[in-house]
Amino acid sequence: MVILLILNLAGVIQRRNSLPKKYYRAFLTHLLPMTAAFIAHTFFFVPMVVFVGVVFSTLSMFTIIIYDQIDQYMRQQREISHQRASIMVLQMRPHFIYNAMMSIYYLCTQDPQKTQQVTLDFTTYLRRNFTAIASENTVPFADELEHTRAYLAIEQVQFVDGLLVEFDTPHKEFRVPPLTLQPIVENSIKHGMDPESTPLCISIRTRETATGNEIIVEDNGFGFAPADGQGQDYKPHIALENIRERIKMMCDGELTIQPRAEGGTVVRVSINR
Repeated sequence: MVILLILNLAGVIQRRNSLPKKYYRAFLTHLLPMTAAFIAHTFFFVPMVVFVGVVFSTLSMFTIIIYDQIDQYMRQQREISHQRASIMVLQMRPHFIYNAMMSIYYLCTQDPQKTQQVTLDFTTYLRRNFTAIASENTVPFADELEHTRAYLAIEQVQFVDGLLVEFDTPHKEFRVPPLTLQPIVENSIKHGMDPESTPLCISIRTRETATGNEIIVEDNGFGFAPADGQGQDYKPHIALENIRERIKMMCDGELTIQPRAEGGTVVRVSINR
């Protein structure tokens, strides 16, 4: 028995570079107490030591099994988050597509050159949406930014001077869940736009922080209080709650919503390294 335990222990140590660290430590925790207990029992005949060693090793193996089940659960949650992302893509606002097509229709006679650009932006928007369906992992932020620019270009055709956008995104070398930035900006327009009021100004910024990366979307719209999960106040946050869950699941990050001091809303997305 001692020889078998020592051979198992030697095999684990020999494969320490090929085993994940968590499994390597778990196997050591399982084998070391039992091996030490049997060696002590061989020389000193102390049955209680063997009992304690076996119990400790059994508990460690039980912990490994529990850990694997938790890991499997987390993988299932990530799959669910990907499915939710796909659902969001498939639930693109019909009236947005209708407005985009009508804008292209009227521009054909008024400004053919601009029609070409809007058609290209609309194509880019659709391509990024459908690419997100097939994406199971994070995507480069630069792709999300291109998607958002295309979406905003189409919206600006409809609202003309009623929608002003400012980009300050020098930092793009990081990854985010698909459909992160564009739905946040869409939410700002949906709940902040008032054709009879002052133009809606949206600012999109990125910066590198001590712990990772940050995306800041700020607008001067009506604003709303952070969702409390109750009543009608929760409705504007359905898309943001979906994004918050996926950021937490896929990037160990977070999304926060705060009122803007001058009126409006500030949405911050923190992506950890």
